[in-house]
Amino acid sequence: MAEPIKTVAVLVANPALSSILSMTLAGASSLRVRPFDTQLALMTYLRLAPADLVVADFDSIPSRADKLAEDLRHDRIIGARELQVIALASALTPETKMASIHAGIDEIIMKPMSPKYLVERVLARLAKRKADVPSSQRTDRRSTLRKRDWSSFGDNVVPLMRRQPQLERPL
Repeated sequence: MAEPIKTVAVLVANPALSSILSMTLAGASSLRVRPFDTQLALMTYLRLAPADLVVADFDSIPSRADKLAEDLRHDRIIGARELQVIALASALTPETKMASIHAGIDEIIMKPMSPKYLVERVLARLAKRKADVPSSQRTDRRSTLRKRDWSSFGDNVVPLMRRQPQLERPL
């Protein structure tokens, strides 16, 4: 049986870095990569679809890795207990280290780094999580997401305009 595809969300400080990392991660056939420009976009996505790992950046001014991880961990809709966070940092200070521990960041990778190294770390972290949790205790977050009732919209069509009654034409 084939391994399920894991989803990795990427939110880093620089659009060019985001593009490079996303393309390199997408080269791994077992990964589905979703790049994001803002924390709001990432959080909105995670409320609708699960991810297995987030790559964040301490150098991102609007959404520092520690603040993002803390917001993810405290969001009840996302339910990010199983969501792993890898943070990128250009400098590791005692404050950064303490903030990472407090926010629940799983791993810090120092920049500059090879994008291939990030792929190795992401794959290793996802494999490690699978090995750490016994299969009897694993929960698939996809099944625990709140199901929305869209049945009032019909099978697969959303009516945009009300249907006008057909007038009978005389023969």
